[in-house]
Amino acid sequence: MKKNVIVSLADANYFPLLEELVDSIKRFKESEKVAICILDAGLTSEQKEKLSKKVDEIKSAEWDIEVSDFKVKGKEWLKSQVSRAFLPKYFPNYEKYLWIDCDAWVNDWNCVALYFKACDNGKLGITQTIGPGYKITSKVNWLFGKLAIIKSQNFKHAVKSKIGYDKARKLAFAPHINIGVFSLEKNSKGWSSWQNNLSKTLKAGNIFGSEGLAINMSVYIDDLETEFLPLNCNWITSNLLPKYDENQKTFVEPYLPNYKIGIMHLAAGIWKDGKDMRIDKSIEIDIENLDNKKIKRSLRFKK
Repeated sequence: MKKNVIVSLADANYFPLLEELVDSIKRFKESEKVAICILDAGLTSEQKEKLSKKVDEIKSAEWDIEVSDFKVKGKEWLKSQVSRAFLPKYFPNYEKYLWIDCDAWVNDWNCVALYFKACDNGKLGITQTIGPGYKITSKVNWLFGKLAIIKSQNFKHAVKSKIGYDKARKLAFAPHINIGVFSLEKNSKGWSSWQNNLSKTLKAGNIFGSEGLAINMSVYIDDLETEFLPLNCNWITSNLLPKYDENQKTFVEPYLPNYKIGIMHLAAGIWKDGKDMRIDKSIEIDIENLDNKKIKRSLRFKK
């Protein structure tokens, strides 16, 4: 019986990315001891049939928290913003859960092992979107004296979700946590904290981003014990492009000592001429090799 599970979700449009994620996992021998489970948010019958030969379970995602119809009509993929907070409900036979967004893929199994270790004793295993070279996600426009306008992802979502200015201020400059890759044990208190916060953020705020705000609330307001992992465990390419090690034929961090990227995450997309690499696999962009020379590469997974 497999004790650990990797879970993701996709609709029909993102199926190619989901398949690449699964293939990137299964190429590692260590994956034989880890289950792969998928939440279906609009896959076709043909896609599910193809996927069923590669994964352990496929279940239909639901609206686990009631959401107004006008917010979700025709947007089944938004179920990922809710259902990932309820993974033990969908797949109850596992001890540890690692969620990976379908627009990410595994480049180094060591990071997968770190996530499963990070969530020991009820901790949340996750990364923050802050580090050397990463784009600044919070800004302050000083008006005069002590008066300023705060611009941060957490603060904007918190105010819109009407969770209260005291909480919004507490979140304003906390390093933002990206929920695209995380790990939790089945019996962690983190699930209930996250679910309670999510029910609050969904009432007034947008669905997209609500689960991210909720997990930030769990960590920075509810003090959920958290194991923060290094950036290469969830490398967000829209924040900072990696370099490519042509000798080792792998993507690495762009700054010394050029650690190997563990999980490559194409969150927010990589755009060229108005086209998103997540949708068009043929897109290649200029990145640097370890000699600082420009080379053209796709950041999508290739077998």
